[in-house]
Amino acid sequence: MNNLSQEAQGYIYAVLAFVFWGLVPIYFKLISTVSATEILAHRIIWSVVLLFGMMFLSRQFGAFRLLIKDIHKIKYLVLSAFLVSLNWLVFIWAVGHNMIAESSLGYYINPLVNFALGILFFKDRPSFWQKIAIALAFIAIFYQVITLGSVPIVSLLLAFSFAFYGLIRKQINLPSMTGLYIETLILFPVALLYFGYLVSTNHNAFVFPPNAISWLLILAGVITVIPLLWFNAAATRISLVHLGFFQYIGPTVSFLLAIFVYDEVLVPEKLTSFVLIWIALAIFSIDGYFKKRASKEG
Repeated sequence: MNNLSQEAQGYIYAVLAFVFWGLVPIYFKLISTVSATEILAHRIIWSVVLLFGMMFLSRQFGAFRLLIKDIHKIKYLVLSAFLVSLNWLVFIWAVGHNMIAESSLGYYINPLVNFALGILFFKDRPSFWQKIAIALAFIAIFYQVITLGSVPIVSLLLAFSFAFYGLIRKQINLPSMTGLYIETLILFPVALLYFGYLVSTNHNAFVFPPNAISWLLILAGVITVIPLLWFNAAATRISLVHLGFFQYIGPTVSFLLAIFVYDEVLVPEKLTSFVLIWIALAIFSIDGYFKKRASKEG
């Protein structure tokens, strides 16, 4: 890969990261016999272990000195830790309950929620076409509510928890790996206590010496950290506009898995919601691309 340009490397890392995230439901399906809360606990515990080793080898602990100097950031990290754990828990639960397609809808909606938050909190001025895109997203959600009589709670929880997580992390301004390590470190005592409770009540799926399920649970740290490293490598090599186009790979791969591998039923009403969201994203992305191109030429 060293023979490739920085931009080409960035594209490869972006594809690797988002395809990996799109395929993650396969992993959670393999351990779907384990409760979502225990999987979450192991995801936190083994992420802390792996991230500690990686930060030690790369000597990135300097960020802790910055936190000590700016201690008020800790309260934001506590909130971001809660939001990311909520996002993980909902996603794990959704995969275990055959709702991969609905979870993918959440990650399709997420960029539009991000932009809506930008309008609310950062006074971003939306263009005409961006307003149309956001309106289409709301129409898609209301259409599903009216036709099916149910709110897509999983989709909305995933979209909004991740959007607010991104908003808070933007305020903290820490390297993503360091930030994730501190967040999982904040959650670590709760995860450890919960796992201790499972062991004491004999409800734990993880056993020692490890069996197949236990080894898979240990892999939760790798599943969490590896795509993040690829994403970071991409983000440092290509523009955020280009990176934004790649983010649709993840939910698209998950959506295809749900329909063609796990045989999830997509009723016409839900398919209509997806189509409306896809149109909204196409409008949003194309408009953003041309705005960025115009600003460069100007």
